[in-house]
Amino acid sequence: MLSTFSRTLNLSSDASEALLALPLTSLLDSPEFNQILGSLDTALLKESLPAAGAILSQKLPAFYDWLQTELGIKNVPDSPDHATKWVVGFLKNQESLTDLVEMHKSIPRLALDRSIPRLVSAFDEVQPTAVKEEWEKAIAALCLVLAVAARENQSPGASKALVGV
Repeated sequence: MLSTFSRTLNLSSDASEALLALPLTSLLDSPEFNQILGSLDTALLKESLPAAGAILSQKLPAFYDWLQTELGIKNVPDSPDHATKWVVGFLKNQESLTDLVEMHKSIPRLALDRSIPRLVSAFDEVQPTAVKEEWEKAIAALCLVLAVAARENQSPGASKALVGV
């Protein structure tokens, strides 16, 4: 997961670890995170939403199945529509990061940690490369928020309950 954040958000491993160690409110207020969000090419992301939506529609069903069967996550959407609509809503400033955290707070930390690289990699085949990289960056930034919230909200003992995850 650290390598995913480092690669897609253009951070060193130390910087990724430092952001993950912050409390959620500190992350959301941090200049580093706001720089990441501010560096997103929202025009390119909005322009490429149809292609990204198609990728999500194609890749998310298998991802959701993996979440259920491999990680034992019970509250998995029955279609990729919610993720696509949420990303669109976030890009159009209709959804908030705190709403994102609230929707995902039941996911155990270790399951979330394992799922982030797989979700970000859903865009591996997107062309051109600039669009692929921008979508990976956007999804990784949103996942960073979820990872920080999971670390803040779940005790280390609770995470260890997921043996094999």
